[in-house]
Amino acid sequence: KMDDDDDDIPQLSSHTLAALQEFYLEQQQREGMKTSQGFNQYSIGSIEEDWQLSQFWYSDETASCLANEAIAAAGKGGRIACVSAPSVYQKLKEQDGKDFSVCILEYDRRFSVYGEEFIFYDYNHPLNLPENLLPHSFDIVIADPPYLSEECLQKTAETIKYLTKGKILLCTGAIMEEHAAKHLGVKICKFIPKHSRNLANEFRCYVNYASGLE
Repeated sequence: KMDDDDDDIPQLSSHTLAALQEFYLEQQQREGMKTSQGFNQYSIGSIEEDWQLSQFWYSDETASCLANEAIAAAGKGGRIACVSAPSVYQKLKEQDGKDFSVCILEYDRRFSVYGEEFIFYDYNHPLNLPENLLPHSFDIVIADPPYLSEECLQKTAETIKYLTKGKILLCTGAIMEEHAAKHLGVKICKFIPKHSRNLANEFRCYVNYASGLE
């Protein structure tokens, strides 16, 4: 069962809520354009964010910055895992010619369109992972837990620590700083991630290595 405590869900600003009806109209129009024109399945927005699943896509600039940081941290031939961070995954796939591999762990089964790189993931069962997903097999894990609660972060942290060889890039609310340090040993960065739809909550990035986000 997904945690449905409203206090844990990143809150939308009043301006964003006012634009909700317009957003859905735009969404319907985009769906029509996709079917008539064809589109890049890996581009941000090719799968619309679902607020019922506490999904909030990063802005294009933020997704690019985080993707480039993950590539640099992973190194040549590196492996990157995106845990509940699909907009970073999509931005990584736009750079398909680069020398790295990536997979996406995500609760939303719409992302199964990405084939073998998609791994169904429910943070409530943090180690319920495929057998071929070996421990400590990723050079970096980038994660954005869906809820601002210690329980969600703690369980997601189990997954992160299982997957990573060491490097962690976490995106979550500023109010989670103490919990992030406690469960993952990460410290806050100067870089401030932005979302395509404004959130009232202050979001931050956290790392446990010398990153380019300072």
